[in-house]
Amino acid sequence: MRVVVTGGAGFVGSSVALDLVRRHPDWEVVVADSLFRRGSELNLPRLKEAGVEFVHADVRHPEDLARVGDFTALVECSAEPSVMAAVQGEGDFVVNTNLMGAYHCLDLAARQQAQVIFLSTSRVYPVAGLEQLRTTEQDTRFVLDDDQPVPGAGAEGISEDFPLRGARTLYGATKLAGELFCEEYAETFGLPIVVNRCGVIAGPWQMGKVDQGVFTHWLLSHYTGRDLRYIGYGGTGKQVRDLLHIDDLLDLIDDQLLRPQHWAGHTFNVGGGRAGSLSLAETTALCAEITGRSVSVTPAGESRPGDVRVYLTDARAVRAHGGWAPQRTPRDVLTDIFTWVSENERLVLGALG
Repeated sequence: MRVVVTGGAGFVGSSVALDLVRRHPDWEVVVADSLFRRGSELNLPRLKEAGVEFVHADVRHPEDLARVGDFTALVECSAEPSVMAAVQGEGDFVVNTNLMGAYHCLDLAARQQAQVIFLSTSRVYPVAGLEQLRTTEQDTRFVLDDDQPVPGAGAEGISEDFPLRGARTLYGATKLAGELFCEEYAETFGLPIVVNRCGVIAGPWQMGKVDQGVFTHWLLSHYTGRDLRYIGYGGTGKQVRDLLHIDDLLDLIDDQLLRPQHWAGHTFNVGGGRAGSLSLAETTALCAEITGRSVSVTPAGESRPGDVRVYLTDARAVRAHGGWAPQRTPRDVLTDIFTWVSENERLVLGALG
């Protein structure tokens, strides 16, 4: 078994690579990464120490990817994951990385007749559709009502049946287009491909920022004593996301690699679900408890493009198909991030500035 992980020096990609060599010492694991994202270079010593081969390659350039050599499976983790990147004038980079990068990865996999695990995002669901959902405002959060005006939505969250018509941010559009490419390559070339639409993923070694990796960013801000802002929705911090511990995602990816035909041809919503969710206000309280430090949090302006009041992952389909379900709680996620930062303070804070 020779597995290539694209975006393999990033948070998710490096976690996948290191987990695979730990579980399967007889496998060859290769990571390909352009090292564009700040902090990704910090993972290179960890990968080298674990015996993971590193190839400096940009998914935008197929000649780069070709240097990874032959492989049995490809885990596609490369992406520009920031919703705000395109809004801030980086649309070309978003499209070329997420869409053309996915095409180049699939095309290479087709030549190898390799298995593909494609990491997509909950951002494929249209913003207006999510914002029209009925919610109830409680003391610390907005809650999805059970009775909703569209299929695929309820108190448990958003399922794979949620309508896809409508705008979803350029980031979400590129990932949805990548999913369509996956369907075409599976049909045309017979590739065993599974798509995981992930919600918010968090855990140690994530270089979190306000527009990507918000839970890590929140914990780091408490750790360093930096002030925070509740943006939009009345500035109360009641907007809600579910979060998934990176180790829970690794459990799923390992099973998908071991059972390619069982998982092939499916698209699943993968996330922490209602039980694994937090509002920003709840995250503030939990971060203060874990770090022992409170910070100032102020209301700030209107909602940004792509913001939604509530997103919860209804992951019942992936559980029914393969028996997978998250095992770690939001407290586990934030506690593990705190431990990681405490043990690697100079490294982490130096990378994040």
